[in-house]
Amino acid sequence: MSREPVSETKSVRVHFAAVDSVNRSRGALNRPQGRFENSIREAFDDGWTPEDEALAPPQTTVVEERARSILSSNDSPDVPFDRSINPYRGCEHGCIYCYARPSHAWLELSPGLDFETRLYAKINARELLAAELAKPGYRPSPIALGANTDAYQPVERRYRITRGIVELLAECEHPFTVVTKSALVERDLDLLAPMAGKNLVKVFVSIGTLDRSLARRLEPRAASPQRRLDTLRTLSAAGIPCGVMVAPVVPALSDKSVEEVLEAARGAGASMAAYILMRLPHELKGLFRDWLASHYPLRAGHVMSVLQQLRGGRDNDPNFGARMSGTGTYAELLRQRFTITCRRLGLNGKDHGGREAPDLDTSRFLPPAPQGQLRLF
Repeated sequence: MSREPVSETKSVRVHFAAVDSVNRSRGALNRPQGRFENSIREAFDDGWTPEDEALAPPQTTVVEERARSILSSNDSPDVPFDRSINPYRGCEHGCIYCYARPSHAWLELSPGLDFETRLYAKINARELLAAELAKPGYRPSPIALGANTDAYQPVERRYRITRGIVELLAECEHPFTVVTKSALVERDLDLLAPMAGKNLVKVFVSIGTLDRSLARRLEPRAASPQRRLDTLRTLSAAGIPCGVMVAPVVPALSDKSVEEVLEAARGAGASMAAYILMRLPHELKGLFRDWLASHYPLRAGHVMSVLQQLRGGRDNDPNFGARMSGTGTYAELLRQRFTITCRRLGLNGKDHGGREAPDLDTSRFLPPAPQGQLRLF
């Protein structure tokens, strides 16, 4: 049987329920084509879908995947880590702005609704990580947990893959960082708190706005901003170094919230802070424009105009040094607002003894023992 060349495309008519009737509990409005697919989908209404089915939100499905590798390396000069782990592909939080959406195109799935409803769970993650850490030439450096998709997203309650990874890192006394929008990170306090006492972990909670209505539209299945502040309080009370990631800053939509997010996070116990300007790589440009037109039609033009001012006249600027913070007058103003507020609140500063916050400790690392064998010491 011959296979069609990848370069050829096929036009396929696929029935979808009406956009406005299915996506109020999701971030994306539709299933735009991924850039690597070799077929063209065309949505149409054939009149056969029952009314109650048309109104039903798309359900989440999870594929259990045995991954070939688990530790991703990174050499980007504007990212503060050189290795990361993503226990899941796709993310049910459904944040419309998520820069990881285009990664679903590699699976020949849509970065739209497929990204938030068709998930992959790497069920052999702990096994793969143990093999990596046991390699003779391995040298420890803090691992960023969930750098692409949230390691504590809702399916983690069922699969506990992140829990297994954290257990292994705790056993090996290997340093790591977490960035999450989920209160589920509180479940692992029994592991995180002892590691924090050894200077082996930092946790950042991502909060882009305190406006509940805006947050519900931007990130429909993530914890509310107020619940995330509660998570910061819980982490801080347990002695875990924690910070707030004001991300993403959406120009002319959530940018006014920078100071109030920093103030609320500081009051909840955060000692560190960072921010990232919204990025729109690949298919994300069209997804975000559709979302704006649906949720904020009167403001859509202004939002995109300001964003393009930050991105050299384009929807997205992928260049290192500019992609996280933008360029131009608006970007500089945002940077100054963030810096001044952090200084006023004592975020990212020195402790009461005038000392800088120490880097995570890599000297305690012990490779995992071979399966079935105990460590000598």
